[in-house]
Amino acid sequence: MQLGQGTGPLRGVKVVELAGIGPGPHACMILADLGADVIRIDRPGGQMLTGGSHDLLNRGRPSVAIDLKHPEGLATVLDLVAGADVLVEGLRPGTTERLGLGPDDCLARNPRLVYGRMTGWGQTGPLAPTAGHDLGYIAITGALFGLGQDKSRPHFPTNLVGDFGGGSTYLVIGILAALLEARVSGEGQVVDAAIVDGAAHLNSMTTAFLAGGLLREERASNLLDGGAPFYDLYETADGRHLAIGALEPQFYAELVAGLGIADSAPDRDDPANHDELRRLIAQAVRSRTQAEWVQVFDGTDACVAPVLPLTEAFHHPHLAARETFVERGGVTEPAPAPRFSRTSPTLTTPPPATAGQDTREALTAWGVSDVDGLLASGAATQT
Repeated sequence: MQLGQGTGPLRGVKVVELAGIGPGPHACMILADLGADVIRIDRPGGQMLTGGSHDLLNRGRPSVAIDLKHPEGLATVLDLVAGADVLVEGLRPGTTERLGLGPDDCLARNPRLVYGRMTGWGQTGPLAPTAGHDLGYIAITGALFGLGQDKSRPHFPTNLVGDFGGGSTYLVIGILAALLEARVSGEGQVVDAAIVDGAAHLNSMTTAFLAGGLLREERASNLLDGGAPFYDLYETADGRHLAIGALEPQFYAELVAGLGIADSAPDRDDPANHDELRRLIAQAVRSRTQAEWVQVFDGTDACVAPVLPLTEAFHHPHLAARETFVERGGVTEPAPAPRFSRTSPTLTTPPPATAGQDTREALTAWGVSDVDGLLASGAATQT
């Protein structure tokens, strides 16, 4: 196994990942996709809810199984940290400190280290030591309240808004910012990425609408939550759906022309007309299948798109042309994002089939000398 296989702009950046679930692995997948050399430290036997050759969040980096409670295992990870640029951990606050891998321990070995911490509640605050999940994080930040078009209850978009929108994305932003600063100052620091902080920040536009008196705290009552009939989902003749987002007047004109209701549609700027306009749009959309409407609006600026399941999204003509999804080993997966003009990222290794399958090879590549001794002592495991 050789280091530096990545082709993206982070080529040469070395990252130690203390394996967790959800947003931590997703952040490390992004870093690996962008070219960083990431070594994933799994517990022997692997993690709950993660692992296997189809777990795309673990792609792009080797899996090393190390017992962090074994003195030689702990010493090995600290040796890896000494030569790394970044450490990422997503454990409950205080866990790495108890293991001897907390920020003070690691920065003592490597003062330039960026120590990235991924939690739901953050490292401080009354909820910091308690368990939690995406649903609770977005619930208390005000993000969940406005989701969905059902006035009687909110609806949540799996764990996209919290874990990955407010979580891993902000962790990566923080790590990259701290890496840039460390190259100027010569000093590392701790990045405290909390999903509650990121989800609140992600919701800045809604917060701005509230401050400006432009938000009603009621679902399906605002411009972007289905309150406007020209920004909503509509059922087609075959029971599928169209996403209609014709906000601007010129795009709306193309929408009603394509739907054949330009002459009958009332003034959209008068909220009193919204119920009638919604009825006309719904009636028109139900008159044809989703595929027929795709043909009608193909190439127009009406801002109409089919709502596709993932298996069909893989083959959408636009995404196929951009190679947004790629196939590898019979598995379709998202390509690295974003794109770069000169240091284009490429996929490297697929997800490890088992935790610890790369222990010997990866530790050797990272300069650990007595790997056989670690395996013999039980500090490390090769599967």
